[in-house]
Amino acid sequence: MSLWRSRRTGYYILLVAVTTVIATFLYNYGMATLENRPQPLYRSLEVVFQTYTTTGYGEDAPWSTPHMNLLMIALQLTGIGLILTGVDVFAVPWLRNALETTAPTTAPDVADHVVICEYTSRGEAFIEELESRDREYVVVEPDEETAMDLHEADHRVVYGDPESTTVLENAGIERATAVVADSADDMNASIVLSARAANPDVRIVTLVEEQRLGEYHRIAGADEVLSPRQLLGESLAHRVPTAVTTAVDEGIEIGNDLELVELSIAEGSELAGRTAGEIRLREAYGVDGIGAWFGGTFESPIPNDRELDTETRLLVAGEPDRIDELRAKATSTVLPFAAQHAIIAGYGESGEAAGDALAETNTRVTVLDTLEMEGVDVVGDARDPTTVREAGIDDASTVIVTLDDDTTAIFATLVARDLNSSATIVVRANNPENVQKLYRAGADYVQSLATVSGRMLASTVFEDEEVLAVDRQIDVVRVPVGRLAGQTVVDATVRTRTGCTVLAVRRDGETITDFDPASFVFDADDEVILAGTDDSVRSFEAQFLA
Repeated sequence: MSLWRSRRTGYYILLVAVTTVIATFLYNYGMATLENRPQPLYRSLEVVFQTYTTTGYGEDAPWSTPHMNLLMIALQLTGIGLILTGVDVFAVPWLRNALETTAPTTAPDVADHVVICEYTSRGEAFIEELESRDREYVVVEPDEETAMDLHEADHRVVYGDPESTTVLENAGIERATAVVADSADDMNASIVLSARAANPDVRIVTLVEEQRLGEYHRIAGADEVLSPRQLLGESLAHRVPTAVTTAVDEGIEIGNDLELVELSIAEGSELAGRTAGEIRLREAYGVDGIGAWFGGTFESPIPNDRELDTETRLLVAGEPDRIDELRAKATSTVLPFAAQHAIIAGYGESGEAAGDALAETNTRVTVLDTLEMEGVDVVGDARDPTTVREAGIDDASTVIVTLDDDTTAIFATLVARDLNSSATIVVRANNPENVQKLYRAGADYVQSLATVSGRMLASTVFEDEEVLAVDRQIDVVRVPVGRLAGQTVVDATVRTRTGCTVLAVRRDGETITDFDPASFVFDADDEVILAGTDDSVRSFEAQFLA
């Protein structure tokens, strides 16, 4: 609203007018009756304004009576008050508007960058991936307040409608290497059409909420369509202990003779209740212990004095035969061959994908959702204990929570854990900051949708880095050796400096897994396959690639 049209300004002008009229009549009356010096009203009005503006009183001063002097003191204080109020009403807003920064509408000095259309929690994870690689980006954000927040946080941002070809040109799309459309599914299709019109050769990647709508993104011109919810649902299903998968997660094959596996410790197994120092993974089983999750916290290397229990998940790497031997030791001697019962709370894209994955096992699945639809067995709120009991929580071995709201998911996790203390609870977190909160609520495994999306985008957009496991809490990536060239793993102290473990080396199209870290020297054209947390991989990139 214009400063001169605001209600506050009107009130101030009215206050000045009323005060001036009253002061003029009082002064005129005082001069005539108290000082015996009658004068015209316009002369009294002049003196009042001289008082307000502190410019002096001319020939009227001094005054002989105490009443008149008190009146003048009151007028002087009134003038000061009106001046201060005027500064607050006029000067402060004007200065604020003059000094206030505005969100940029162009990005003229950027090239070879990624244009990210709209800022979301998924996009935030991708931006972290970009910044860790020292790669340029521009966020096109239609909300002015969000754009301002991003600008003040030193993100490169352009304020405007990402569906507008002009706005995309202002974001430098003709100089960009890729465009990422991360908005609503229908808007993403419109963004693709605008981006393709602005730059026919740019690589366009979209994220889709509903996988069935991805085909329309391709028709619009998208090069890649990613469905992180679908992948995440399948990933959560793989975390469910069943008679088919026992307690072991699916491994990642790296070359022909190396496998990376997340291994859960089953109750009653030979590993349960023993410390890492007692087990001696390398000496007894010939595998490398990359690290372990203890109650949701990943530790690498594994502390020798930490006791392994059913809440521990080991991350190990080794030859498949060796892994199988360790798998047998981590599995309970009494396997539950009877059909397991799993409850899926939330039947969206992730929940449906989890249900489809479990349908291939001997698991009996009960689906709980607030909406009545095909595939839903119990209609109700996952936060309602009565509804959860109706879904069969008492005999459920697993609860998969794939709700759209993290606050609701946290409460549903608390309810499920209270009603069944022995069930395995796996949860999808929409925002990374809620992961630890879900663990504290009682979840056994939590996967962040934003993190998975960021990894999928990084793997798709960057050809120099391949993310081999986007759906795990550990990154398994293939990157150039960078400044590792001419050094050995031991000489460079990679694990000490970064927390990453070098699993294998790619040289001349072959994967080398059996190498001596103390004597194998990297060539400049080699690639390394690393395993580590997000932070440790970023540390490696910062120290050896940036």
